[in-house]
Amino acid sequence: MGDQVELVAGCYEQIVFGYRVCPGDEEWTIEPNFTHHAHTASLTSVSSSDQFIATGSKDETIQLYDMSKKTEHGALLHHDGTISCLEFYGTSHLLSGGQDGLICVWSTKKWECLKSIKAHKGHVNSLSVHPSGKLALSVGTDKTLRTWNLIEGRSAFIKNIKQNAEIVLWSPDGDQYAVVVNDQVDIYVLKSATIIGTIAFTKRISCVKFLKNTLLAVGGDDESVRIYDVTSQECVCEFKAHENRVKAIESFMKDDVCVLVTASNDGFIKLWKLNLENLETPSLLGQVNTTARLTCLSIWKHGEVKETIADQSAQPETSKAVAEPSKPAKGKRVRLPGEEVILEESSSTKQGKKKKK
Repeated sequence: MGDQVELVAGCYEQIVFGYRVCPGDEEWTIEPNFTHHAHTASLTSVSSSDQFIATGSKDETIQLYDMSKKTEHGALLHHDGTISCLEFYGTSHLLSGGQDGLICVWSTKKWECLKSIKAHKGHVNSLSVHPSGKLALSVGTDKTLRTWNLIEGRSAFIKNIKQNAEIVLWSPDGDQYAVVVNDQVDIYVLKSATIIGTIAFTKRISCVKFLKNTLLAVGGDDESVRIYDVTSQECVCEFKAHENRVKAIESFMKDDVCVLVTASNDGFIKLWKLNLENLETPSLLGQVNTTARLTCLSIWKHGEVKETIADQSAQPETSKAVAEPSKPAKGKRVRLPGEEVILEESSSTKQGKKKKK
């Protein structure tokens, strides 16, 4: 059970797909496990913790799904606009960013919004939490890269980057981070917050994934996935992954082998076997056709646990800083487990009315 891996993908057709990965001697199978149709518009983002899956959508809601029970767990309604990015940190917190310019920090214990930050003057395009849980990065349509102190719940640093960045991502060791602008990836070093190299891609980039500190997988508006050496910025591996644009890349380790997971507009999710120490063209382990136009992807591992957003020594300071929940946006309600919420939609607002069971 501890080795259980599931792939969770969202699509334009408003559905979340869950697939169980079943390793074989040569070929792996990907078995359908669940479908979840809780959104009323296309999905934009998905993130997983050890127990929950969170999905964001153009319908302005975050839907929660309990992976241990395979049941709907509720909805979070605080953003006014499309949910553009989601990221769990450990078992204690979920961060969300939206087109309303807000970054929200949610407690997963009672699903309260602990902190609502007006992060960008435009949309929040992407956010990434540092491996330590003490910092986060965000990029938005106001052409800024912002660093957030999560212990104190405030802005730590603002950098004008003169372009709209679509993606920001920390490296596994947290010493570097990648910022995607159109068809290039700028690699920044944390110490000086300066660019140490730029990776040039062939088309517009839609997804990046650090396979380790020195290797970055990149996909975009063509059929290929390219893996780059972060230090030299050279392409060290390239292969055709799909028949259409690559929308998402994830990875996980299985018996010292890196398994690369790709999802595309062509409807396929594919598993690739990759040797990180001796890079060659990866071999296809397995694939599944969802018959949907995929937009986002996450990997759920049973019982996977990280440290909480702040370590034990910093916990009192964190609690003091973010203990007071911010008020939800007008007309919004947080649906909690044990409550039934009836959503009444109009052309401009969504209201949640609580009905006691």
